[in-house]
Amino acid sequence: MDNIKSIVLVREGSAERAFVLKDQPCPAPSAGQVLIAVEAFGLNFADIMARKGLYRDRPPLPTVLGYDVVGRISAIGSGVTRLKPGQRVTAMTRFGGYSQYAVTQEPAAAVIPEDMDAGVALALTTQYCTAWYAAEECVRLQPGEQVLVHAAAGGVGTALVQMALRRGAIVYGTAGSEQKLQALKTAGVHHPIAYRERDWDQQIRKRCGDRGLDVVWDSVGGTTFRKSLALLGAGGRIVAYGASSLSDASNSFQRSLRGLAFGLYHPVRFLMPSQALIGVNMLRIGDERPEVLERCLREVVACTAAGDLRPHVGGYFDAKDIAKAHTFLESRKSSGKVAVHWT
Repeated sequence: MDNIKSIVLVREGSAERAFVLKDQPCPAPSAGQVLIAVEAFGLNFADIMARKGLYRDRPPLPTVLGYDVVGRISAIGSGVTRLKPGQRVTAMTRFGGYSQYAVTQEPAAAVIPEDMDAGVALALTTQYCTAWYAAEECVRLQPGEQVLVHAAAGGVGTALVQMALRRGAIVYGTAGSEQKLQALKTAGVHHPIAYRERDWDQQIRKRCGDRGLDVVWDSVGGTTFRKSLALLGAGGRIVAYGASSLSDASNSFQRSLRGLAFGLYHPVRFLMPSQALIGVNMLRIGDERPEVLERCLREVVACTAAGDLRPHVGGYFDAKDIAKAHTFLESRKSSGKVAVHWT
């Protein structure tokens, strides 16, 4: 096959200077892999962290980012039994998604309906799979439990809200603008909270009472994590799946300070109140527990096709406008999934 177009991260820093569109050889699927002709790829906040050099798992430069794609199976490697060429799929990629063709392991791809919107399909991989694992596998929600979702209008946050409401939980959700707070009300969040207010944690404490929260999902980290942990009641669980607060730091010293703001904890801190701290990194789950990723992806695709989950797409961009797409996501003005199309 001829060379393909890829968006290559060549330097760290601003989105306007970080990327170059290059011709590269088309990848070939190895054993257990599939090759996908990419219709569109998605952005995740991990892309922002990787662009700034803050994501530990990112390959050295130059490299191609991208954790989720939608398109058609173009070729399959030996040992692939579930998928076949021509099928339309959504898939999680271990980097390499910002390309016209991408490879991934078979368990990381799932067949989708022909009429499913590309942005909706992209939301199901990294974001909805992360939410499903964090809500359905790490935490077993019970009706009436009180839960807090940080960045509840974002991609994973939107999914977590839907999953918590589906289980009959009472949902608190934080957001940073009045528009997003209104969106949370529309989505069914019982208690939208403006996180820019310094006493947001005290507002939650007054509403949830002495029992405290049962579950917190935190993608922010820093002091937000520490305040959230203090809101947990006996038997509470806090699930950390990101640290977006680090992306706002302008230098390594500031990042170190914000990292320390998480706090240092001895196991007894969790043992005595019977609490749990759970970390989630879906790239590692995909690497080492592919059957878990396959199960999560299968569930979110089925629930979306049935109408039980409703992914929201916050923006569509053309591949040539990758810098604009990154800037839009980084501005925190987006809600739901940001999708980038090849034309």
